Amino acid sequence: MDGKVWSAISLTIVGFIIITFFILYEKRKMSSKEIALVANLAALSGLSRVPFAVIPSVQPTSFLVLITGYVFGPVTGFAVGALATVSSNIFLGQGPWTLWQMICWGLIGTTGGIYKKIGGNGDRISLCIMGVVWGYLFGWIMNLWHWLTFVYPLNLKSFITTNVASFWFDTLHAVGNALFLYYLGIDVINVLERYKNRLKIYEIPVGSLDD
Repeated sequence: MDGKVWSAISLTIVGFIIITFFILYEKRKMSSKEIALVANLAALSGLSRVPFAVIPSVQPTSFLVLITGYVFGPVTGFAVGALATVSSNIFLGQGPWTLWQMICWGLIGTTGGIYKKIGGNGDRISLCIMGVVWGYLFGWIMNLWHWLTFVYPLNLKSFITTNVASFWFDTLHAVGNALFLYYLGIDVINVLERYKNRLKIYEIPVGSLDD
């Protein structure tokens, strides 16, 4: 099979994963206020990418999506990451790469949620480590799409060459993530945690009203 076939197959798989996560997201019981907050977070995460477009690969979107997943959980984190991609690409350009960016930023949000579920305490060092790791993973995943779509022949040598060519861009992404998370991460977590607590609905037993 040639590269176009592999590219089409990969887009189908990525699209299926995105649809699956959104189905899981739709099945959650959420208040209208929480839905509005998530929509605003997606818009903020996406639009924050636009002013930084002049600096290659440096963007606050990754750190905002990671923290959103940490505060609201992996499924919500994925939804915010995916929607942030769509909102930012309205200004920066839509295309087949959009699906791959959606899966990348969606998985960043999912990672933040999983990190908290396994006991992560959201300290600066661990957040920065995740930011650095995802700076490179994001680039490698996007390189896979580029390799499948535009590179010929598809072999190990061309794949390694593709990843080496993007090393400095991936490094800028990783460093940018680390700086945003180190200096702003904990403060943004505290702000989102306060909003999350305000959105909680507390059930009061009927009998207690008579006391």
